[in-house]
Amino acid sequence: MNASMLSYILFSCLLLSVQAQNCSVREIIRYTNRLLEERSLGCPCRETAGSSCSCLPIAEPGHELACFVEGTKHMQENNNLSSNPIIAWLNQIFQVQRDRNLCESLARGKQCQYKTKGNVKEFLNKILRTYQAISK
Repeated sequence: MNASMLSYILFSCLLLSVQAQNCSVREIIRYTNRLLEERSLGCPCRETAGSSCSCLPIAEPGHELACFVEGTKHMQENNNLSSNPIIAWLNQIFQVQRDRNLCESLARGKQCQYKTKGNVKEFLNKILRTYQAISK
């Protein structure tokens, strides 16, 4: 391996670590795991008005941040987790990341695009898988 290849690899690693830092990857993973430990998250998603379970968007690739903003906002307004400060923190972080394009791989679209909806647990697992992929 020549010196230019080595410097390219080191520069790429530096860029990836800076991007991961701007994405608050470790914090998001830690707090999402904390939310997933709650017991009341697994109820089935029903889109009827009388359901106490939220149906949240499971994002298409490239639209994660927009859907994470929409989903956490919905959780703040319509869920038994609404008083949880972690939800408010996540919503704020996702808004900043979306608005400032801090996580390039996630912020292709400002609109939430999804084919399916899921319950809170499925939504949080999508957040977890997304940020775990960035941290690799």
